Amino acid sequence: MSVSTAPETARGTETMELTAPDIPWVLIVWNDPVNLMSYVSYVFESYFGYSPAKAAELMLQVHTEGKSAVAHGSKEKMEAHAVAMHGFGLWATVQKDGKSG
Repeated sequence: MSVSTAPETARGTETMELTAPDIPWVLIVWNDPVNLMSYVSYVFESYFGYSPAKAAELMLQVHTEGKSAVAHGSKEKMEAHAVAMHGFGLWATVQKDGKSG
């Protein structure tokens, strides 16, 4: 009986090892010389559902620091957000969150 349960335990552990490291990813939106600050705020509000104050805060960080981490989550979700940002004409990349782990 222990032989038949061992493979299931191993399979469960394997799944945990594959999914756990995939959690801390961030979407970085970069400053560019093309888009107006009001447009960037609009994108953050309309796409992410951020309040006008939060959208303005993130937009100002992009403008003054050159980039901002605007979303956190799984790699797949952040990649989907990056594609959406590209569709809005914004420069966005995905990277592993250095603050985690």
